[in-house]
Amino acid sequence: MLIPKILIHPDIRLRIKASKINNFNNKIKNIIKNMLKVMYINKGIGLAATQINIHKKIIVIDISKDQTKPIILINPKIIKKYGTISIKEGCLSIPNIKISINRYKYIKINTMNCNGKTYKINAHDLLSICIQHEIDHLNGKLILDYKKKIKDINYYIKYQQ
Repeated sequence: MLIPKILIHPDIRLRIKASKINNFNNKIKNIIKNMLKVMYINKGIGLAATQINIHKKIIVIDISKDQTKPIILINPKIIKKYGTISIKEGCLSIPNIKISINRYKYIKINTMNCNGKTYKINAHDLLSICIQHEIDHLNGKLILDYKKKIKDINYYIKYQQ
């Protein structure tokens, strides 16, 4: 199977909302394997299925330094959130741009693994930011949406390339 390409902004397919997964089968496991390959090849720390034109609620994340601890999130839902943290975020779908975004410092999510088993994750700092960023993708939201002024976005695009 070919390794999927990452959709790049302004591709309108990045705005499609992902649908919930109800059937946990080998197709889902193959999608996850491909997502991990794409994320690692592109030196990312997170990837939503939406970014490779698969509009299902699947996220892969690996914030470990040696990229050996992947986290798989299927149908993730934030159930608790508090505190604030802000860093300049980048995105594989919006190359060469980093935007400061306020996120929740701590979150708790309900999610599923590739076999359909439900579990919870308590996340903070970078993991919390990454999960929120990827959930935004599942909802058709991009980091550019956090900038209130088009002038600011144009500035980032012009001067960060």
